Amino acid sequence: MSLPVKIDSTSNGEYAPRPIGATLRRANELAAARITEHARRTGRSRRGFLAGLCGAATTLWTLNQAFAARGNTGGFFTILREGLFESEAAAQTLAGAEFIIDAQTHLVEPNGPWRTGVSRGWEATLRSWPQGACGEADPVACYSADHFLKEVFLDSDTAVGVLSFVPSPPQDNPLSMAEAMRARELVARLDGTDRLLLQFKVMPNYPPFAAQLDAMDAAAAAWPVAAWKAYTGYGPGGRGWRLDDPRIGIPFLERARKLGVRTICIHKGLPFGGQDPAFATCDDVGPAAKLFPDINFVLYHSGYETAVREQAYEPLGDARTNRRGIDTLVRSLQAAGVPPNRNVYAELGSTWRNLMRDPTAAAHALGKLLTYVGEDNVLWGTDSIWYGSPQDQIQAFRAFEIAPALAELNRYPQLTAERKAKVFGLNAARLWSIDVAAMQKRAESDVIGVSKHAYAETRAPSFETYGPRTPAEFARLRRMTGPGPD
Repeated sequence: MSLPVKIDSTSNGEYAPRPIGATLRRANELAAARITEHARRTGRSRRGFLAGLCGAATTLWTLNQAFAARGNTGGFFTILREGLFESEAAAQTLAGAEFIIDAQTHLVEPNGPWRTGVSRGWEATLRSWPQGACGEADPVACYSADHFLKEVFLDSDTAVGVLSFVPSPPQDNPLSMAEAMRARELVARLDGTDRLLLQFKVMPNYPPFAAQLDAMDAAAAAWPVAAWKAYTGYGPGGRGWRLDDPRIGIPFLERARKLGVRTICIHKGLPFGGQDPAFATCDDVGPAAKLFPDINFVLYHSGYETAVREQAYEPLGDARTNRRGIDTLVRSLQAAGVPPNRNVYAELGSTWRNLMRDPTAAAHALGKLLTYVGEDNVLWGTDSIWYGSPQDQIQAFRAFEIAPALAELNRYPQLTAERKAKVFGLNAARLWSIDVAAMQKRAESDVIGVSKHAYAETRAPSFETYGPRTPAEFARLRRMTGPGPD
């Protein structure tokens, strides 16, 4: 059963899939039935109705009803009733002209040397996932740059992407810098602009330590590195590292400063199985940001954890209730005296997709980030291609609102159109010095813009997600890739 808004158990491979439960299963079934009925009433094919805005409106409307019936009303999706049948009405809350920068995207190199490596973990895993049945002769090609371009750039309103890397030792990395550069050049050949920014992954706790830092020098000289990617919660023997560790973190940050690439994208939250979860929290973010005010710290996932239901911030949460998740970020910033809108950025990849299934938790999470990290420092990201096209996440965020009563009680700012535009792309554009006006003007006539306009007339989104969906698929991934480098 495919729906235009995907509320399912799919994980990005970094956390165990979460069953959606009876309420959401029933909501999905009801939405599917309503889409069939609404398509019939409007004289459209079911597939055509699904691909249009009314399909998304029907799905979100049904989810609203399911959440309200359970008293989960701290947030909601604004959908006009007319939008269930009329595209123009649906467009009032689901369409937009925002400049969207996806600060966390992924793809796989189908012909990379990792496929003949010792562990071959990603090879077996990607072949086993049902999304590998996309029609390619080689199932791993379903995660390639070509499919990435379709899912992210054609099947969504994304204008710019930041290409990231998964946690793995160098020899098992399913994406090389050479392939990342090829993908970037593929996009550049289409429109002449730098729509795909590249990171370089650094594992500063992976011996030999000096070689990791030296690799940064070589990368900065060879590639257009827009940011460094690091995983503090991942390392040899299941032990990670801290950003303020004088042996590992500080030398890493000093090298980034020296090289002039002063944006660090760090996985925070979503702790890995087999790794010490303490290193995945944000406890070290505030001290590091205070020590290095000239470095931008982009926190992938914002410290979010699937095992923690986000609530109002509690300053003494750890001591009294063992609260984790986003509260560890807020607490770390406050303890270090780092005010909002400084050099710490909160990114929403995987976080927003998980929060879509719990609007009250979503309202608290977004309210805390806007309040304590700052409305100028919250970044859009989706972790796609693992979740397929990010268009449903974009539409859901456009329609989402924090309930006025909850916002007033907790002094959260409302999610106005202006704030959403900042989150969607204006904040990231400032961070990476992207000329939004110039790129938007070029998009009116560039190949991607023209192709997207033409494609929209006959678009055929897959409505598929690409990560593990079941405990068995996730366990297979863990067995194949292991808990971390040896």
